[in-house]
Amino acid sequence: MNFWLVKSEPDTYGWHHFIAQGRAIWDGVRNYQARNNLRAMQAGDQVLYYHSVTNPCVVGLATVVKEAYPDPTVPTEPGGAPTPWVVVELEPVMALANPVSLARIKAEPMLAAIGLIKQSRLSVMPIRPDEFELILKMGQ
Repeated sequence: MNFWLVKSEPDTYGWHHFIAQGRAIWDGVRNYQARNNLRAMQAGDQVLYYHSVTNPCVVGLATVVKEAYPDPTVPTEPGGAPTPWVVVELEPVMALANPVSLARIKAEPMLAAIGLIKQSRLSVMPIRPDEFELILKMGQ
């Protein structure tokens, strides 16, 4: 099993939208590194759901329920070639009792190398198992 963090702006597609929908196609990723991370996700992988921009914090836990496939929101490339962009499908598992703010993450020495800090603009990133467990513990 692998661990990931995905980001979304709460006003655009926040945790409350995700819960209401019950399952989401994670689309709109247009960065090659983030796309490659989507391609690496496997069914059953665990995903931290992060609200970016406004009050940045990890707010919930999700799971990958369908592995990468071509993004249906993007037309095929000229000449009929498939789009390079992919999506995965996620389902919510639980909200964190106490959202874990970016400030708390930055203040935690054990999270000093986390991708959220090192590559702050990346929208889909791997998380080491120890980082994942620590954030979940911080959110209890």
